[in-house]
Amino acid sequence: MAKMTTPWSWYRDPAVLEREEDAIFRRTWQYVGVLGEQNALPGWAGRVPVVVVRDDADAERAFVNVCRHRGSILVEEAADRKTLQCGYHAWTYGLDGSLRSAPRAEELGDRSDLSLVEVRLASWGPFRFVNLDGEATPLEEVLGEVPAMLASGGIEVDDLAFHHRVDWEVGANWKIAVENFLECYHCAVAHPGFSSFVETSPDRYRLESGPWHLSQFGQLKEPDGAPLPEGQFHLIWPNTGINVFPGRPNLSIGPILPLVPDRTRRILDYFFAPDEGEEWIAEFLVFDDQVGREDTRLVESVQRGAGSGVIPEGRLLPESEQLVAGFQARLRDALV
Repeated sequence: MAKMTTPWSWYRDPAVLEREEDAIFRRTWQYVGVLGEQNALPGWAGRVPVVVVRDDADAERAFVNVCRHRGSILVEEAADRKTLQCGYHAWTYGLDGSLRSAPRAEELGDRSDLSLVEVRLASWGPFRFVNLDGEATPLEEVLGEVPAMLASGGIEVDDLAFHHRVDWEVGANWKIAVENFLECYHCAVAHPGFSSFVETSPDRYRLESGPWHLSQFGQLKEPDGAPLPEGQFHLIWPNTGINVFPGRPNLSIGPILPLVPDRTRRILDYFFAPDEGEEWIAEFLVFDDQVGREDTRLVESVQRGAGSGVIPEGRLLPESEQLVAGFQARLRDALV
């Protein structure tokens, strides 16, 4: 029997987004990115700006990316920094977070409480995550079986090379974007290119739930000795998506970030085998972009419809949309 969805008013109510910010995004691990050659990497924990830094001794730390003077963002783009200097009034912080200097500093008096606010930082291979909650479950436990599942499917994250980042916005609530990610019930209708080479029928497309992850597995229709005969698509609660398409080694990872109730920021970092040819990568990215454009149309349509406020809720298929139901159950537990 079909299940009721969460109230559709949650897709448009600013008060719900404020509750989500406090109850979910400030208590969970949030993907920031890869430091690479640049030692200062800005990102977001929900709507809180953060920055990950690496000093000359290779020690890494993460801070709230906000100047203690008047609240300006310190680091806007990934860069190589010796210090973190605010572009507003030139308050300058060391990579340990301490306030090093400020124009007319004699007016400040005691500066001991003006260091940047440090937050938890954890790594998985090249990936950096932050958490604003000092008591939250460790990242390793949250990841659970996902690293092992990727490895068994042919993906060792440390063996991949970072290629590029894409950053865009969609006109839909963040939960609609997540829920779209969590089911392939729509694939045969909305993704003809994807469905032409990946098995999407219910008996061939696997769904799996863990304590902190929701996962999907789709096999190539004609594997023909492909290095990756099966694709994997994982959501790490609440908003980190991981995509591995079947075929050749590839992975994209990134957060689904709320901006306002009806607008979401999407970030994806792309990784491939170090020796992969640019011609194949270009072909892959054209395909991936097409799937992304199709999904954008879908979630924006849902925002216009479900977010209109006329119908109170929808229905979920208990098998085909079980991961959506699992996500919505976690959401209710966090908010209610």
